[in-house]
Amino acid sequence: MDAKHALTAAELAQRLGLELRGDPAIALHGVGSLAAAGPGELAFLSSARYRGELAATRAGAVLLRGEDAAGYPGTALVAGDPYAAYARAAALFHPRRVAAPGIHPSAVVHADAEVDPAAEVGPLTSIGARSRVAAGAIVGPGCVIGEDCAVGRDCELVARVTLVARVLLGARVRIHPGAVLGADGFGLAMDAGRWINVPQLGGVRVGDDCEIGANTTIDRGAIEDTVLEEDVRLDNLIQIAHNVHVGAHTAMAGCVGIAGSARIGRYCMLAGAAGVAGHLEICDHVVVTAMSMVSQSIREPGEYSSGISVMRSRDWRRSAARLRQLDGLARRVIALERERE
Repeated sequence: MDAKHALTAAELAQRLGLELRGDPAIALHGVGSLAAAGPGELAFLSSARYRGELAATRAGAVLLRGEDAAGYPGTALVAGDPYAAYARAAALFHPRRVAAPGIHPSAVVHADAEVDPAAEVGPLTSIGARSRVAAGAIVGPGCVIGEDCAVGRDCELVARVTLVARVLLGARVRIHPGAVLGADGFGLAMDAGRWINVPQLGGVRVGDDCEIGANTTIDRGAIEDTVLEEDVRLDNLIQIAHNVHVGAHTAMAGCVGIAGSARIGRYCMLAGAAGVAGHLEICDHVVVTAMSMVSQSIREPGEYSSGISVMRSRDWRRSAARLRQLDGLARRVIALERERE
């Protein structure tokens, strides 16, 4: 945001619904960290570990909680959740771009496809038969939209996104470069010593306000659809297998893998490289920590972990040796208990 589009602290407080303490006229044109922000930028303090940086910050204004604002001499915007307020403020300074209506001359659009006049279709894109692109949608350069797909209102396919077949996107879905939705699920049957492919006849349905990271893949269903409900957030390099159902407002960090027909509840969080085996169910409000393997269904909300944290190699080798001895030790304990009986 340039200077002529800057917001004063008072305007920002009004738009975010926050309490202002300090100079209401100070002009802000962007955001930054406590350590690096300059006089025209907004910073935030959400963690106690950074309180030491508050006294030295050069930021024009700071988002913080009431208890942190009490002794701060500069301009403060008081928020119950400073990080969430920061996210909303950053969106004001850096709004998502809107569609520039029109179809680039190098795009290939099937005669049976429908592109709303208010949509943007970028260079070197391809849109297949019976597919639809709604008003306000942006189909960025190099995207491929196959047959029988729908791109909802105000969606953004940033670049090189592939919707293979029967992919339905709700409104305001954002998909980052390299993502592939609607590829064949991993359906195989063994017949006479050889694998044969099971046709994947379903599709992919993505709810409103979802975001899908770069190089993430979501396979279409074998018979029924693979489903992401509204406001699901997927990081980069995630694998969602066929017939998976992900509940609304769930978030997954990079390299998570969900095997076929698993059901993930609402408001769940799966940290980096967590895995979920097929045909399992995870209830609402579950957190799975990084590198954990979910090998059985989770029926109660809470935080779940598995695996062993990193340690020095010599300590790990010692622990691994002891792990190999556990079975023998357990048998000896059982034998001793029987002798006492």
